[in-house]
Amino acid sequence: MSSQSSERDQDHDLLCPSASLWDQLAHRIAAETGGEPLLPPAPRPGEVEWEQVAPGISCKLLATDTERDRVSMLVRLAPGTDYPAHRHAGVEELYLLHGELMVDDKKLYPGDYIRGEAGSPDYRVWSSTGCTCVLLTSIKDEIL
Repeated sequence: MSSQSSERDQDHDLLCPSASLWDQLAHRIAAETGGEPLLPPAPRPGEVEWEQVAPGISCKLLATDTERDRVSMLVRLAPGTDYPAHRHAGVEELYLLHGELMVDDKKLYPGDYIRGEAGSPDYRVWSSTGCTCVLLTSIKDEIL
């Protein structure tokens, strides 16, 4: 697989434009270049879809460790979205891929990593820009 192909796959996973947006963009690019509109990439077999879990919050489950009550997932917050205040039941690790994210008084940018210890709270988590992150956390976190 070429580097460009791999980058396109990563962009698709992060941005995942809707079919109507893809169609609009493809036709606009085709009109400007004189080419044919590009078809959206076909879903990969067994690929897990994004699930809206709350207004402005979508998750894509990557792995579940039922023995340790842990999950690994991609989380996407829409612009202006707050994540509920919570207390970590176990270690929480977050790696920001896209956008900006505030965790209490810390502002995170793409490439930033933050770790929350078991028992520690996050009182306010929000994104004014919208963001996508990789989150490894307990399934037993407590909403405050």
